[in-house]
Amino acid sequence: MSGPSPALALIVLAAIMGAGGVILAAASAHQADASRLGPASSMLLFHASAVLATVALSERAIVNAQLAIAAAWGFVVAATLFATDLTLRQYAGHSLFPLAAPTGGTLLILSWLLLAVAAAWPRRSP
Repeated sequence: MSGPSPALALIVLAAIMGAGGVILAAASAHQADASRLGPASSMLLFHASAVLATVALSERAIVNAQLAIAAAWGFVVAATLFATDLTLRQYAGHSLFPLAAPTGGTLLILSWLLLAVAAAWPRRSP
């Protein structure tokens, strides 16, 4: 028996990202000087939605599925890097690793560009 499909795994991760984004938004609203948590929350919430939309586009063969799934994985990894780094800075006083947030941001840009290529690239017949 094989494991979950990439699409199902991405949906689960998007849901976890969404939950994390709501948790960080609540923490940001209720804690003094939690300025880093707002951007972390936004990155998770926004890109959780982007992952779900990208999977849907892929499943409907509107975009090149392989490239779109790669872009969705990029969204998950990048948004997680970005949000984790900001959250650690807020609570632990240190970063995940040097340049973690900019690395996540750069990967997000590349993932969005990959999604554009997935839309422009010829799709395989279903």
